Amino acid sequence: MSRARNLTLFLVLAAVWGSAFMAIKAGLAYFPPVLFAALRYDVAGVVMLAYAAYAVDDPVPRGRDEWAVVAVGATLVIAAYHAFLFIGESDPAVTSAVAAVIVSLSPVLTTVFARAFLPSERLTVVGVIGLLVGLAGAIVLAAPDPNNLAGSGAVPKLLVLLAAASFALGSVLMRASDDDLPIETMEAWSMLLGAALMHLLSFGLGESVADVAWTTEALLALGYLSIAASGIGFLIYFDLLDRLGPIEINLVSYVAPVFAAVSGWLFLREAITLNTVAGFLIICVGFALVKRDAFRDALREYSVIG
Repeated sequence: MSRARNLTLFLVLAAVWGSAFMAIKAGLAYFPPVLFAALRYDVAGVVMLAYAAYAVDDPVPRGRDEWAVVAVGATLVIAAYHAFLFIGESDPAVTSAVAAVIVSLSPVLTTVFARAFLPSERLTVVGVIGLLVGLAGAIVLAAPDPNNLAGSGAVPKLLVLLAAASFALGSVLMRASDDDLPIETMEAWSMLLGAALMHLLSFGLGESVADVAWTTEALLALGYLSIAASGIGFLIYFDLLDRLGPIEINLVSYVAPVFAAVSGWLFLREAITLNTVAGFLIICVGFALVKRDAFRDALREYSVIG
């Protein structure tokens, strides 16, 4: 029963986070990109702070070290990641599926940054091969024109790749800290401060609330991203993180593109191209090579339990 519950929640999380790429794409027809991301986390941050107040004893970070972790999360995991992602997805060449597949490179990048910032850990030869395979998958997916690298959507796809890199780097820097800040508190304040940073960036880019078309579709996209993808999605994530551990929960990044592609096709009539499928499969191979030891240990554990 526990395994069935975990599997069900895992698929719900993959569906919610995968379809979020479709909701972003749909909402960008009504919102300036960075302002859209900022408004999303205005709402999501309040939801998460309310949950933190319920779930932990002290929902407010204390001391310089805890606020430093929040600052990293706000800057890289929330602000940089979503600003790059939303701007990248505003280009017609970046479909929901393409964005999801590029972001699925994040676990590979996380492993690389971990090796760089934690000197005791080093990539093996096979790990390096896995990294190169994953990068090759991203290149196949982007399909840049060698005669015109600034065209064919290469630049917006690069922005989405930068989003994945920002998320990966932020995750590593936060994980390397020695503080005992509860993850619920960290997420809530990172969301709120990240939203504030994106509002500043949005203002600097000349975006304005006056540019928003407040239609039913716009409110549905904003509500879905804020409540379902961010609020409910992170609650499921925290639950599964305790039950499954970080290795298995990382697999969400590889299931989410399926739901992104299907939801984009159903609601936005986005085509699923051969490059998208091929890039996704190649990135999965790269991730499997980098994380082969973790997968081997997980398989042994399941064989013993079974």
